[in-house]
Amino acid sequence: MTPTDPAAPAPEPPTDPLDEAKPDPEAEAAAEALAEKLAAGDRRALARGVTLIESTRPDHRRAAAALVRRLHALPRKTLRLGLSGTPGVGKSTFIEAFGLQLAEQGHRLAVLAVDPSSARTGGSILGDKTRMERLSRHPNAFIRPSPSGAALGGVARRTREAILLCEAAGFDLVMVETVGVGQSETMVAEMTDIFLLLMAPAGGDELQGVKRGIMEICDMILVNKADGDLKATAERTRADYASALRLLRGRPQDPNGFPKAAAVSAVSHAGLEAAWKEIEGLAEWRRETGVLEARRREQAVAWFRAEVEEALLRRFRRHPAVAELWPRLETTVAAGDTPPQLAAAKALAAFGLGEED
Repeated sequence: MTPTDPAAPAPEPPTDPLDEAKPDPEAEAAAEALAEKLAAGDRRALARGVTLIESTRPDHRRAAAALVRRLHALPRKTLRLGLSGTPGVGKSTFIEAFGLQLAEQGHRLAVLAVDPSSARTGGSILGDKTRMERLSRHPNAFIRPSPSGAALGGVARRTREAILLCEAAGFDLVMVETVGVGQSETMVAEMTDIFLLLMAPAGGDELQGVKRGIMEICDMILVNKADGDLKATAERTRADYASALRLLRGRPQDPNGFPKAAAVSAVSHAGLEAAWKEIEGLAEWRRETGVLEARRREQAVAWFRAEVEEALLRRFRRHPAVAELWPRLETTVAAGDTPPQLAAAKALAAFGLGEED
């Protein structure tokens, strides 16, 4: 889609990340009121808070920054779960069955379902909330679908902040469902405590197609649809994945046996309770050994780096000389008249950076 395409989404409003950090009495007052409602477990306040942090309006970004500052210091005992899987594996069905089981046990579960974005509107395409109707009505559950937008890694641009809001609202479990499986989806591991990979019963071709990177960072592979005629196939697939995981180098920060594979059924609920016990055991082990705390510190640094990189990119794109040159460079690159490397060098030079930088 070219920059002049009338169907293209509107450009992001100009907002300077440095402005977000400046004190704003009106934003601070609004953030304080919203933070109080959030801390009291007000679900509507949580929904408004997530909408606020996802907004790109300059006044909303200032209010969102003020809200995050107020909530950041609150004590949190939340377990963050990441979930990815191939398309059609039944992620939404699994989350609903798994989530209902945990909600019935008294857990408060927040699901941040990251959907692919519409190229026209920028909104979510799949509408995960409508596909988890029973879970969305449970008083102990909160589901928020968010468009992935231009963010990489199968997560929305403000997923980290949304996790913070859910924790402040008193949810003891936060699950982040990514767009799909792939090498870039490993980014979700930088914001969760335990990463689950949901797979379907299949043969060797499916095993070969799974990226080694995501296999190395997942904590459990759950083979879904282990029921009916597929039960035996699912068990064989589980054994194949278990063997593949054993061939990978063990992670010294985890107990023996992890990462591991298990067979589950979102339809019959077979294996869900056993899988949860494994997740609980791993989480408790990481808490007691300090691994979880160290992981959270690393994630905080990763968040910091991501914010800096994003802010620099936004400033670069809004630089007057770059903004003027950018459409022409895109046109010449698309036409094959200018090599991408040369076009990038010209854009950086317009920003004031040379090769030595």
